[in-house]
Amino acid sequence: MTMELSSNAFTHNGDIPGRHTCEGADQSPPLAWSGLPAGTKSLALIVDDPDAPDPAAPKMTWVHWVLYNLPPGTPGLAAGQSRPQDLPPGTREGLNDWQRTGYGGPCPPVGRHRYVHKLYALDTALPALQPPTKAALEKAMQGHVLGKAELVGYYQKKK
Repeated sequence: MTMELSSNAFTHNGDIPGRHTCEGADQSPPLAWSGLPAGTKSLALIVDDPDAPDPAAPKMTWVHWVLYNLPPGTPGLAAGQSRPQDLPPGTREGLNDWQRTGYGGPCPPVGRHRYVHKLYALDTALPALQPPTKAALEKAMQGHVLGKAELVGYYQKKK
């Protein structure tokens, strides 16, 4: 069985609805996953934009959301389930590129950007990361990734 990540708010390579962006409610999209490999002890989620600041001349990857130690028995996250009290028990949050925890929706300065939602199945629960950044998470995951799934959405500001 292949590990899959999906959303009922947008299709893979489809457009992310405005309510999940800075032009709307800035609400995290609903996410669902399936096909986790045997032996999965925790999940990690990274949402980032590799097209920042301009898709015509990308210079960096902007991090929008970092979660780790999601329990593998959790089938997904509901829309707007990004506040600490709403996350599954045991889930830890990392810092996004606004230097805060939680979800920060698409808000591209120019052009149509890709937003890559990456879910990792890990063979362990990770220790508390200090600092809890994407880079620290990627380093801590090395040698522990059992599987990975991606969901890509696009967004371009309307205004």
